[in-house]
Amino acid sequence: MKKTITTTIFLFLVILTTNAQVDRSSFKAGLTAGIPVGDASEVSSFSIGFDVNYHWGISRLLDVGFATGFLNAFGDTETINVGGFEVEGEFEDYQIIPAAASVRLYPTYEFKLGADLGYAIGVNEGNEGGFYYRPIVGYNITGNTEINVSYTAIENDPTFSFVMAGVLFLF
Repeated sequence: MKKTITTTIFLFLVILTTNAQVDRSSFKAGLTAGIPVGDASEVSSFSIGFDVNYHWGISRLLDVGFATGFLNAFGDTETINVGGFEVEGEFEDYQIIPAAASVRLYPTYEFKLGADLGYAIGVNEGNEGGFYYRPIVGYNITGNTEINVSYTAIENDPTFSFVMAGVLFLF
């Protein structure tokens, strides 16, 4: 697990430094918060995290790059129905580090549509991670600040999904 995280971070940093000369590239980082939906809503109450992404401008309308960060969904105390029996449990936090390819389309300068697609590395004990996808809609409120909303999902039976809102800053 530690090797996977270390390798992912190392590769991300290598890519950042080797392509620093690209004319229109952007490094963004920021915070997200959200509420769990679907299966995740039964075991967690809310989530917070941070996003880090690096994009290269392919054209005036298209950026491609990499996305990572960290997401922590806080465990909840819930009574759930398991096989016809009521079970009360205190659930642990659910933590992931996404490693994803990222694409952004710009219909206008301010407005963007995009998606991140990759693998969510499970951080907490017993979390195997899973297939990660995140459609996103963003709006540039200034030249270096973006607000966005997204749907984040990790597929690994069950699917953990969240509706998120965030803010990113251009560095």
